[in-house]
Amino acid sequence: MSSTWMTTRAWLLMLPLLIIMTAVIGWPMVDTVRLSFTDAKLVGTGGAFVGFDNYVKMLSSSNFQRALFATTWFAVISVTAEMVIGVLAALLLNQQFYGRTVLRALLILPWALPTVVNATLWRLIYNPEYGALNSALTQVGLLDSYRSWLGEPGTAMTALIVADCWKNFPLVALIALAALQAVPRDITAASLVDGAGPFARFRFVILPYLAGPLMVALVLRTIEAFKVFDIIWVMTRGGPANSTRTLSILVYQEAFSFQRAGSGASLALVVTLIVTVLAVGYGMLVRRTAGSAA
Repeated sequence: MSSTWMTTRAWLLMLPLLIIMTAVIGWPMVDTVRLSFTDAKLVGTGGAFVGFDNYVKMLSSSNFQRALFATTWFAVISVTAEMVIGVLAALLLNQQFYGRTVLRALLILPWALPTVVNATLWRLIYNPEYGALNSALTQVGLLDSYRSWLGEPGTAMTALIVADCWKNFPLVALIALAALQAVPRDITAASLVDGAGPFARFRFVILPYLAGPLMVALVLRTIEAFKVFDIIWVMTRGGPANSTRTLSILVYQEAFSFQRAGSGASLALVVTLIVTVLAVGYGMLVRRTAGSAA
C-alpha cells in the first residue's frame, strides 16, 4: 500500500473530527475576531466597523491595566504557593508511616470538589457574621472582632488565593508523588551512605526526577490561574472596589453586563493571546526540560 494512500486515508479518517472542530471552535473564533473590529452591542444590530479602536481603548484603559495586574498577581502567588505546598505534601506522603494510604485518598478530595462548591464553602468560612475563620481567630486571641475578609480590598485577594490553593495544590502533589515513585531507591540509599543531608538529597537526587512532571504541573496551573473566573465570581464578583476583578471577569462584564459585544470580543482575544503565549513558552520549557533529562 502506497504512502500516498495511507496519508489520504488518515486525512479521511480525521475529516469528521476536523469538521466538528471547525464548527465548534473555528467559526466562533472567526466571528469573535469580526466582532472585535465593530461597535456591536450584545442585543441589536451587528455594529459598525471601527477598526482597532476597541483595542486602543482597552489597552489604554485603567480598568484593563488593573485587571491585568490583579490577574498576574493572583496567578503568580497562587501557583507558587501550590507548587511549594504540593511538593512538600508529596514528600511527606512518600514516606512510610501508619495511615499514609488514608491521607493519600483524602488528598484528592479538595481537587475533586467542583469549583463552585469550593468557592461557596470558603465564602461561608470567610463570612463576617458567622464564619469559622473569624470564630477561630477570636477564640485564640488573634482578633478582637470579626472582619469581613472578602469585603476589604486589602484582604480579599489573599482570601481568594488561599481558597484557590486549597482547591488545586493536590493536583501538584499527585503529580509530584507519582514522579517520586520513579526515583531509584538504590540512589537515595547511596546518597545516605555518602552522608548527604535532606536538602542535598532533594537538590541533587530527587529534584532531577521531579523537574519534568513539575514543569507540566506548572504549565497547567499557570494557564488555569491566568484565566480564572468561577471561584472569584462566586466569592467576590470582582469586588470589593474591583480589587479582585481579573481579565476573565472584565471580559464577562464588558460583553454581558454592559452589553458591549465588540469591546468584549477584543478583550477576550487579548486574553486568549496572552494565554497562548504562556502555553507556547511553557511548552518550549517542557521540551527543553525533557531533553536535558534525557
